[in-house]
Amino acid sequence: MNAAVTRARGLDASDLARIAIFAALIAVLGLPGAINVGAVPITAQTLGVMLAGAVLGARRGALSVIVVLALVAIGLPLLSGGRGGLGVFVAPSAGYLIGWVFGAFVIGLIVRAGANRPTWWRVALGAVVGGILVIYLFGIPVQSALTQLPLGETIIASAVFLPGDLIKAALTVVITMALWRAYPRAFAWSTSPTQASVNAAR
Repeated sequence: MNAAVTRARGLDASDLARIAIFAALIAVLGLPGAINVGAVPITAQTLGVMLAGAVLGARRGALSVIVVLALVAIGLPLLSGGRGGLGVFVAPSAGYLIGWVFGAFVIGLIVRAGANRPTWWRVALGAVVGGILVIYLFGIPVQSALTQLPLGETIIASAVFLPGDLIKAALTVVITMALWRAYPRAFAWSTSPTQASVNAAR
């Protein structure tokens, strides 16, 4: 992608680097594998989705997830358990994958709306609403449709994911706030680097 096109889309080289780094993080979090508890596995990759939205913001966070899913679609085994290929998008977990994109976007909106720095409560709210509720909103109906399990039963079965997802939300808060204090440039916030450093010290 040349510089002119990149600028026209509101992304510069540093934005592309951030997107690539978080796409890689999401992929790496799939390396430990998955815990199979039914049609949809429990993985650590949702943590990467939450962090992408919290750190990069709505658009860049969603783009980092889209990069991962695009690479998966062409066959790269980037999902937990070495899964990849178009088949994953017609599997019971397909709705959760699509939910990742919207979840990261919503997290970014909540963390950054009307703020000039991340706060722990915004990150927590974003991680719970975007990283859990939004993803479930996409994932559960698709899982129900593809497994032919009634929606109510699917919701009950999906409760097994909730404790782990709440732990991931808590980790997102800790990691995001620590990263802001250590390296605010990673966030590409609208404040200047100097101001961001001042905010980080408060």
